[in-house]
Amino acid sequence: MVRYPDGLSLLEARALFFRDAKLGPEGGYRDRWVRVETKPIPFYFPNWPSRVEAARLHDLHHIVAGYETDWPGEGEIAAWEIASGCARYHAAWILNLGAFGAGLVVAPKRLFRAFLRGRRAKTNLYKSGFDESRLDKITVGMLRDQLGLDVPVSSPRPADAALFALWCIQSILPWLPVPLLTAIFFWLIMREKFRTE
Repeated sequence: MVRYPDGLSLLEARALFFRDAKLGPEGGYRDRWVRVETKPIPFYFPNWPSRVEAARLHDLHHIVAGYETDWPGEGEIAAWEIASGCARYHAAWILNLGAFGAGLVVAPKRLFRAFLRGRRAKTNLYKSGFDESRLDKITVGMLRDQLGLDVPVSSPRPADAALFALWCIQSILPWLPVPLLTAIFFWLIMREKFRTE
């Protein structure tokens, strides 16, 4: 986990976050496309206004929760946001569902801890909102306190485990066609190769 100092303003912390995550000075909010780094081939999707609106809050969550922007970190922040609720931000629900599924594969224990932490959060910015004109007036520590992020995570309750399992199932479903599509794509390539020989 990356930890931005409590005394740093959110404006300063966000500038550091953009630099560290290689998002550019404006965080990519004005870009037409979002690039997701997947090896060996990255994929792109449109940077819709609803996605930008959610991303502005999502990035602040990254900063105060301390989750990285690598695959395990994106899984963690997705689990935290899902557990604490994405309110009316449909783009956040959709994107977090995909990241949750990826996190389940690359870092399941970390994903579960982040989910528990989200279940114990007082609130999040999707619910409480945030006025970006106040980025220079609010510190990282102030926002951590507001969201209840420094509270220790207690042992999981049965309801926590049941909800986590439910989200696991939902996050796996969108990924199920990937192996099938890969097999079809491979079959088409091989069929074309043998046709030309």
